[in-house]
Amino acid sequence: MKLRGTLGGMNLLLEPGDTADSVHESLAVRADLLGTHVTLEVQGDADPQALEVALAHIRAAGGTPGRIRAPRVTVTAPAPAPEARPPLPPARTVIVLNTLRAGFRGEYPGSVIVLGDVNPGAEIVAGGDVIVIGALRGVAHAGSGGHSDAIVWARPIASTQIRIGDAVARAPEGSSLNNMRHRDEQPTAEIARLNAGVIQIDTQK
Repeated sequence: MKLRGTLGGMNLLLEPGDTADSVHESLAVRADLLGTHVTLEVQGDADPQALEVALAHIRAAGGTPGRIRAPRVTVTAPAPAPEARPPLPPARTVIVLNTLRAGFRGEYPGSVIVLGDVNPGAEIVAGGDVIVIGALRGVAHAGSGGHSDAIVWARPIASTQIRIGDAVARAPEGSSLNNMRHRDEQPTAEIARLNAGVIQIDTQK
């Protein structure tokens, strides 16, 4: 391994035989040189773990990894951390113009707005928010795929089950969820969102 200064910062050369351990030992005592723009070059057969260690040292020192030059060499990119969840891809909001009746099941990659009611026996699954201008009495799943910042909004939320991300809230037999109401004569807007991993439903005045 060789580290040398250039006009634009530093140049780090990984040579055949460099290992993750040897790169770590060499860079641990040169952290003060890595806090700048660093171009990496890989010579010969590259050890992917050695490259990962070099990138980690550069970022830890506050430096910026530049181009990785590896002529005729294939280096496997570091895998993403298993706990990292990809953000929700942008998707159009779908507007449903009618009431959804029993037996209906709709899946939407983004958010969905229903200009009517969602009757018992109907089900909506959305990657984003679920907005129901009328009463929600069917099953709703917002933020499918684990997107916990999604919401469910309806006038009112009177469903036996709603889901947001990976959380589920179910109503006991013959009752309603939390503070859910079912008052057709005076519909009340309610919003459900995740709070510390638990679905919380609030009245909107």
